[in-house]
Amino acid sequence: MKLERRDFVASLESGLAVIEAFDAQHPRLTLTEVAQRTSLTRAAARRYLLTLAKLGYADYDGKYFSLDLRVLRLGYGLLSGAPLPRKAQPVLDTVGWQTDEVTSVAVLDETAVVFVARSQSRRVFSPTVGVGTRLPAYCSSAGRALLAFRSDAEVLLLLGHSPLTQFTPNTRATPRAVLDAVHEARAQGYAISDEEYEVGLRSIAVPVPNSHGRVDVAMTASVQSGRMTREQMVERLLPHLLEGAKSLSALL
Repeated sequence: MKLERRDFVASLESGLAVIEAFDAQHPRLTLTEVAQRTSLTRAAARRYLLTLAKLGYADYDGKYFSLDLRVLRLGYGLLSGAPLPRKAQPVLDTVGWQTDEVTSVAVLDETAVVFVARSQSRRVFSPTVGVGTRLPAYCSSAGRALLAFRSDAEVLLLLGHSPLTQFTPNTRATPRAVLDAVHEARAQGYAISDEEYEVGLRSIAVPVPNSHGRVDVAMTASVQSGRMTREQMVERLLPHLLEGAKSLSALL
């Protein structure tokens, strides 16, 4: 469908930009920060934020704005009814039961990966990656597992649009270092993020090809680094992830 200029609602675009200004790294923002992240004036950002607060989509404590849980309603219909989460859930629950770890599936969305389904965990502690969480593709295992199936030129283009933040001392935060990590994932058939996004957490991910061989989905498991080394993740988790990826692949 061709979009005519008169049909485009700029105010809706701006309102959605305000919602998207909040993410895992920026859960609480001041008015000035929202204006900066959306390229809106302070006056415009203020109107959108106050409207969201009035409608129950945002909270305000006098200094910081944050999104309210009501925002989840905007995506719940998609996530609950979309084919991928429905197909992935039983597979993830099986792998999660076999490994006693939290397992998830994620897809690439611009410069980030979005987690669309997750297994239940029997542990008191479980990593804070939930359905709907977005993580930078360059430093997450799921992101690298997916980038391994893109050309180097595509990877570098993505990196050019992504701020390469040094989240921890382990973060590979230069284009060359990220490309090396992608090459490793491509050669190994799996990717590891070793405390690169958050100190104390490791993750491992494998690609999930569809029936045409295209890879748009990754399956991943996250663990506390104090409980499992890199080598132990490969030994204990990788076989189950590969088997789970094979099962899910047959459904895609």
